[in-house]
Amino acid sequence: MKKYYSLIASLLLLIGILAGCGSQESNNKTNEPVELTISAAASLQDSLEELQKNYENEHDNIKITFNFGGSGALQQQILEGAPVDLFFSAAEDKFDELVQKDLIDKKQGTDLLANELVLIVPKKNEKQIQSFEDLTKVGKIAVGTPETVPAGKYGIETLKNMSLWENVESKVVYTKDVRQVLTYTETENVDAGLVYKTDALVSEKVNVVAIAKEDTHTPIIYPVGVIKDSKHAKEAEDFYHYLQSDQAMKVFKKYGFQGTH
Repeated sequence: MKKYYSLIASLLLLIGILAGCGSQESNNKTNEPVELTISAAASLQDSLEELQKNYENEHDNIKITFNFGGSGALQQQILEGAPVDLFFSAAEDKFDELVQKDLIDKKQGTDLLANELVLIVPKKNEKQIQSFEDLTKVGKIAVGTPETVPAGKYGIETLKNMSLWENVESKVVYTKDVRQVLTYTETENVDAGLVYKTDALVSEKVNVVAIAKEDTHTPIIYPVGVIKDSKHAKEAEDFYHYLQSDQAMKVFKKYGFQGTH
């Protein structure tokens, strides 16, 4: 009888150990770090990096990696199969094409932010530029490459609608993204540049001399959405909803963005 009870006790102990191991394995699996890759317009860099710190502080198992650049270039990478979890574009057409190609579900996408296009000059402003019309007098103007940089497309639309394009086209220096426009202007490699209001606000080396009127360009809207092939769909969806939260919107507005709702 003693041997019988001893055997029962040993079996119960073994079951307890196995259950504990199973629980530990389950917990490890649950807490396994997840890396989210977010392709985002270069103009979002400062606001998203602040939100990244906030979010990772609240979610120990999430690591966020950003791929910043021109929205068109980022869209092309996604079309070619780049492993991306969310796309945050500075242009609706680049985003909508991914929806049409069934790479983003409409239900997992929204128009989140709005922005303004501004004309910036170096602090010294040696050419005394005060308006878009003054661009006809300058040597070089930095503009994002319109095929891949939405700010460049908006900028050229503005110049054309103001009947200035023919007089300034030969002066344009094209850049890979809107932040390069900012850098060129800060370092006085150009006399002026066309960027978003949010880019100008983060620099102490440039001044805004004019704001493009809304009717001179396509509305500047920033859609964001989850990529259908994301390997971390749940975590990507959670971060997608976080970007729409009041907490996140306060950060975006601090950097000069406007909400669309």
